[in-house]
Amino acid sequence: MKVQDSIEAKLASCSPTHLEVINESSQHNVPVDSETHFKVVMVSDEFAGKRKVARHRLIYGLLRDELAGPVHALSLHVYTPQEWAGRAAPAPASPPCLGGGASGSN
Repeated sequence: MKVQDSIEAKLASCSPTHLEVINESSQHNVPVDSETHFKVVMVSDEFAGKRKVARHRLIYGLLRDELAGPVHALSLHVYTPQEWAGRAAPAPASPPCLGGGASGSN
């Protein structure tokens, strides 16, 4: 099973109303077809009444195996349905990679 598929399956346990799992590995200094860097945009009632740290801990707990192995970086953008509906824009774009031997200059 691909890492992305595993992440999606595990996050489905939170009954998200919106879920995007984006493989951003190609934006980093890793081999082609890597599954090491992901961005998650998720909307779920599971986050109601939880602060950002508690929301992130919930996700980290679900993805414990992936974070212990193939996943090097995980960007989380997690919202309640009300927070998501009130946003004027989609989740923030990821910044360009400056690590892993990248110089940061274009």
